[in-house]
This record gives sequence, structure tokens and C-alpha cells, in this order.
Amino acid sequence: MNAFSCTVLEHSRLPLAELPGIAHRTLAGHEHGLSQLSIWRQTLAPGAATPPHHHDTEEVVLCHAGQGEVHLDGRVHRFGPNSSVLLPRDVQHQIFNTGDEPMEITGVFPSAPVAVFDPEGHPVPLPW
Repeated sequence: MNAFSCTVLEHSRLPLAELPGIAHRTLAGHEHGLSQLSIWRQTLAPGAATPPHHHDTEEVVLCHAGQGEVHLDGRVHRFGPNSSVLLPRDVQHQIFNTGDEPMEITGVFPSAPVAVFDPEGHPVPLPW
């Protein structure tokens, strides 16, 4: 029998964490009883970017609003609303909001919790 049961989470009641230019909510993850899935919702302010980083798992980024770029392996990939960005495991990347409006994205990871590493491979402590 599975110890995990159905849970309904109201997004507006979930904790909001911030980094410069980034507002973050974990919509589902380890802290909610999941062991194999994490979903993050982030808003990047115009001109903001994530730090360069990588994960030990694949990532799918869903763009809901705004214009962005992901820099990966020395290449620039542009994206906008209603697009998905598929990121491979263990490849350094950085996401930029290149538009004049906030960019709304959702990150989906097949792990919980999600490990984040800096370009040198050191774990990155996150406020969420």
C-alpha cells in the first residue's frame, strides 16, 4: 500500500521564496510527500536571469508568458509563451527573461527534492 495519499494544494497559500529578480513557488515536491516529481513555478522580472546551474536530472520548462532565452552548451535558444524547453541532465544552463514583461515559467523535474549545482559542481543552497 502506498503511504502517499491525494492532496490538494492551493497555489496562493504555498510559500513564496525569492532570489534577485525571481519569485518562486514549489507547487509540488518533496515537502508535499512526493519522492519522484517536483514542479516549480517561477516569475522572472524583465532582465532577470537564473544563475548558471545544472541538475542531476532532466528538466522541462513550460513558458506561460513572456519572452526568454536559455543558454546551454554555448548556444542560445529563444522561447516564448506556449512553448516547452527540454533540458538534458547534467548540462549547465541559464534562463534569461529577454522581454519587457514578467516571464512566467513552470519547471518539471523527475525527482524530489531537486539537486541544483553551480558550474563547478558544488551544491547550490536554495531558499525553497
